[in-house]
Amino acid sequence: MFAHEFMRNAFLAGTFVALACGVAGYFVVLRSQVFAGDALSHVAFTGALAAAAVGVDIRLGLFAATVAVAAGMGLLGDRARPDDVAIGSVFAWILGLGALFLSIFAAGASGANGTQGVRVLFGSILGLSGGDARLAAAIAIAALAALLAIARPLLFSSIDAEVARSLGLPVRALGIGFLVLLAVVAAEATEAVGALLLLGLLAAPGGAARLLTDRLWWGLALSGAIAVASIWAGLALSYQIAALPPSSATIGIASGFFVGAALRAWAGSRQRRRESNPAPLAGVGDGI
Repeated sequence: MFAHEFMRNAFLAGTFVALACGVAGYFVVLRSQVFAGDALSHVAFTGALAAAAVGVDIRLGLFAATVAVAAGMGLLGDRARPDDVAIGSVFAWILGLGALFLSIFAAGASGANGTQGVRVLFGSILGLSGGDARLAAAIAIAALAALLAIARPLLFSSIDAEVARSLGLPVRALGIGFLVLLAVVAAEATEAVGALLLLGLLAAPGGAARLLTDRLWWGLALSGAIAVASIWAGLALSYQIAALPPSSATIGIASGFFVGAALRAWAGSRQRRRESNPAPLAGVGDGI
C-alpha cells in the first residue's frame, strides 16, 4: 500500500487532519457545540462552491467562509442560538446557495477541473499531491498547536464558565478563539472526508472519548487517537475495496467507535444498577 505515492500523501495529510479533528471534536462535545460543527459543514459546502463559481481556489472559499461564520457565531454568543425552526431555515438557505453555486459552476467552461474541484467537497484525500498533503499537514499541526496552547483554560471555561469568569479568565475570547480554530480544522478536514461527512469526524471520536472516560486530559488524547485510528483504518480499507470511498470508510469506523463506547457505557450503567439493587435473598418472603 505504501509503495504508492498517493497513499503516502493520504496518510500524511490524514494523520494530522484527523488528530486536529479529534482534539477539536472533544471540545465540541464537551461544550455542547456539536451543532456549530454541523453549521460549519454547511458553510464549507457553500463557501467552496462559491469560490469555484467565481473561478478562484476552492481552499480560499472554504477558509474564508468558515472562519467568517465561526467568528460571527462567537461574537453573537447566546444571541446566535435562536429556535430550531430559524436555525433549520437558515441552514436550508445556505445549502440552497450551495446548490445555486454548483449549478453556476457546472454550467461554466471549467472543463475537467470541474470534477476535480467538486470532489473536494465530498472528500478527495487520495487525490492530494505531495505539496497539498504537506500543506494540509502543516495547517492541521498549526491549528492543533493553537488548540493545545489554550486547552487548559478552555477546558476550565467549558466545564464551568461562571467560575472561570469569576477567576478572571477571558471566557468570551476563548469561545471565539475556539470557534475560529474549529473553522480552520473543519475547512482543512473537508478535503479528507468532505463537507457532508465532516461532522462525523468531529463528533464521533469526541463523543466516544467522553463516554469512555471522565478524565479530561485522557479524554482529549483518546479522542485524537480514535480519529487517527479511524482515518488509518478507513484508508487501508478503501485501498483493499476499490469501490469504497475513503471518507465513507473513515466515518463508518469512527461511528463504530462511538457505538461501541455507547454500548460499553450502557452495559456499565446496567451493571451498577444491578449491584446497587441486589436481588432479595431466596426464601425471605416465603409463607407471608
